[in-house]
Amino acid sequence: MALSRCPTVTMNDGNTIPILGFGTYSSKGTPKSDCEMATKVAIEVGYRHIDGAFVYGNEKEVGQAIQAKIADGMVTRKDIFCTGKLWSTCHRPELVRPALEETLKNLQLDYLDLYIIHFPVSFKPGKENFPVDENNKCISDSVDLRDTWEAMEKCKDAGLVKSIGVSNFNRRQLEMILNKAGLKYKPVCNQVECHPYLNQSKLLEFCKSKDIILVAYSALGSQREPRVVDEKSPFLLEDPVLGAIAKKHNRTPGQVALRYQIQRGVVVLAKSFNEKRLKENFQALDFQLTPEDMKVIDGLNRNFRYLKFRVYQEHPNYPFNDEY
Repeated sequence: MALSRCPTVTMNDGNTIPILGFGTYSSKGTPKSDCEMATKVAIEVGYRHIDGAFVYGNEKEVGQAIQAKIADGMVTRKDIFCTGKLWSTCHRPELVRPALEETLKNLQLDYLDLYIIHFPVSFKPGKENFPVDENNKCISDSVDLRDTWEAMEKCKDAGLVKSIGVSNFNRRQLEMILNKAGLKYKPVCNQVECHPYLNQSKLLEFCKSKDIILVAYSALGSQREPRVVDEKSPFLLEDPVLGAIAKKHNRTPGQVALRYQIQRGVVVLAKSFNEKRLKENFQALDFQLTPEDMKVIDGLNRNFRYLKFRVYQEHPNYPFNDEY
């Protein structure tokens, strides 16, 4: 039984995106069947925005879950907003459409609602998602992201995707696309790490000024995978300030962190494969934070990034050396 209906936001191309989405990233040891089951449960709970990526390695399972829920009559294809991401080994223009077609095949879909450039750093094309040399250093590729963007525009024109956007881009990289000669479509969104400890207020303000929607990932902090997240990182959901606001509203700190983004006009992704939490997260739609609450949560910002991807720091397109 679905809970409340999820509101949508209109993007700069006229298409709409549900303001709360289900994130399908799973850590290395998670069985892929868990992802399929969780995606089914998410749709049953009421999520209609499913955020996936080729590099997550579970597109087939996400696709099977979507197809199962269409087959049993719970949803139609039009009810589901499905996001895919172009991985960094496929930035060369001639590789963009084949990558999208592979994602569509994995998901068993004819089109995506949104396709985004996953990360501005380009890697050497090939079978390895993270190609490294004999010194275990990432093998990068030199690609002009404006050429990648043109190939994305062609995918939209071909009807393979309804909207196109970017992820993990800084202001400078967004401006490079926006100022591109012959630009046909602006990015509809920029998907970035965003939570009360990294509220991205300057990037959000810039995106709003350009009619680009900010989409928040790691909105509840981050999974603490030793490979990518420092074990000394603070636990966002244990923050006493969030705890106090949650108690006041008879909610969880997670619901407060999600609601905070929704009230800022940020599309927010919630990732959990736990049924109870999936339902709790969806209930972020059902209450309001006061202006005072919002101001207090704004005050938690410490520009703290869980996911730094430092291994790519030497790449000229590494996005996080800029202030925003």
